[in-house]
Amino acid sequence: MLTVEKLIAIMPEARPRAGLFVAPLNASMAEFKIITPLRAAAFLAQVGHESGRLRYTRELGGSDYLDKYDTGRLAARLGNTPQNDDDGQRYCGRGLIQITGRRNYELCGFGLGIDLIAQPELLEQPELACRSAAWFWHNENLNALADKHAFDTITRRINGGQNGREDRIALYQRALKVLA
Repeated sequence: MLTVEKLIAIMPEARPRAGLFVAPLNASMAEFKIITPLRAAAFLAQVGHESGRLRYTRELGGSDYLDKYDTGRLAARLGNTPQNDDDGQRYCGRGLIQITGRRNYELCGFGLGIDLIAQPELLEQPELACRSAAWFWHNENLNALADKHAFDTITRRINGGQNGREDRIALYQRALKVLA
């Protein structure tokens, strides 16, 4: 079980928010079977990086930046409408693992039993920020990859590449020590 002290040992920068997130993280990790030290370490490393050490539950960037999700091939791949109707703003990355795009919000909402199409901002709240990240982890079968120590493959599934690899690995190694 994750404690505030363990969470702070893994992510010292999360100290001001650790108390808000420890219970939702524990509940979400239990719900989606992220229960071994290997799984938990990999999960916490990824959400730690993606959320800026639990600082952000909404993607950074203004309207101009988020417009990249509104039209074109990326928008279509994410299930956003082809019109310039602010889908990019509405379905920007949210939650600890940054669920992005209308299609992913729809799938995540279905998986969690909530209407994220009508209320995408719900993923900014600690409980659903954690549950959405754990749902994504489960949906992408990342427990199996964590069991095999396939950390770079996990990073590609989450990020599409190896963005922030060194930071993710540092978090992973720290989490392995703390959770062992």
